[in-house]
Amino acid sequence: MKQLLIKDHKNMHIAIQQEIHRSEDSKYDHRLHGLLLVLKGYDCYTVGELFGQNPTTIQRWVKNFNRQGFSGLAEVEKPGRPGSLSEKQWEQLGDDLRKPPTEFSYGQNFWDGKLMSAHLEKKYKVELGVRQCQRIFNSMGFRLRKPRPLIANADPKAKKAFKKN
Repeated sequence: MKQLLIKDHKNMHIAIQQEIHRSEDSKYDHRLHGLLLVLKGYDCYTVGELFGQNPTTIQRWVKNFNRQGFSGLAEVEKPGRPGSLSEKQWEQLGDDLRKPPTEFSYGQNFWDGKLMSAHLEKKYKVELGVRQCQRIFNSMGFRLRKPRPLIANADPKAKKAFKKN
């Protein structure tokens, strides 16, 4: 039988691996195929090389399958790092952000990442970077607003005529 070839096999190999990692179903199927090869007598090193995985990953698939069956191959949610604020503090922060910063004796009218970082440190004793505070704004459904700059010595009548309604 003639050997089958795929055009641009190096790039297609990468593209296929990316496609496998794109969805939970394809990852599950990928693990099933790996187990089939192990059942056929291939060692973890060979399967790992064929699949572009570390041999210890293949060993973990087999171990999980032996312990939990098919559910052991399913993708599990990884908890990640615990949050810096408790649920109650998170709600209080949401209430704080709905109020103008001037109510907390800050010298600006709008919340931004830098001010929120200072507020968290002052009120909740939590240190977060400016970028992380901007992510919190986004996750809470807020959008950052910047005040419009004031033009020095602008003609009030011209300004009123130009202003959008």
